[in-house]
Amino acid sequence: MQKSILLLFVVGIILVMGCKENKARRPVSRSGGTFIKESIVRNKKLVGNEEKIIDSIIKSTPEIKYYSSKKGFWYFYETRNEKDTLTPKKGDVAYFDYEINDLYNNVIYTELELRPQTYYVDEQDIMMGLRYGIKLMRKNEKVTFLFPSHIAYGYLGDKNRIGPNVPLRCTVLLRDFKKNE
Repeated sequence: MQKSILLLFVVGIILVMGCKENKARRPVSRSGGTFIKESIVRNKKLVGNEEKIIDSIIKSTPEIKYYSSKKGFWYFYETRNEKDTLTPKKGDVAYFDYEINDLYNNVIYTELELRPQTYYVDEQDIMMGLRYGIKLMRKNEKVTFLFPSHIAYGYLGDKNRIGPNVPLRCTVLLRDFKKNE
């Protein structure tokens, strides 16, 4: 009987010691967030440089009235429609033509290469700047937009003719738009 009690006692101690709570292991290496911090600094510098270039373009053409959008791009009207008041809304179908240039007006894609465009407003994936810009336009308006790279094709480019972090000049003619039936 004493052997049984001793055996139970030893087994009990082993179980108690074996069931003690395991502590979570710490990772071998920790990131101090330096990559993210460096990336933020790089992006702020990039945006600042692009905005300086756009600002110099605007200042070099005082005869043109540029508008600043709340979304971080600039634009001017080549043809303005003062009669209509409607602009495309989510779900509308917009019909437009456009051309893409770099900020120095070197053609990247001609209007002939890109037309015609049919865009379901806010329901289709297009360049972010165009998504915002088209909603500012009225029928038959022609507008030139100056887009910093972060609202153009960003750090990837279009994987064709537009490289990474390229600010763009896009001239858009909104031919028409209609409610999507």
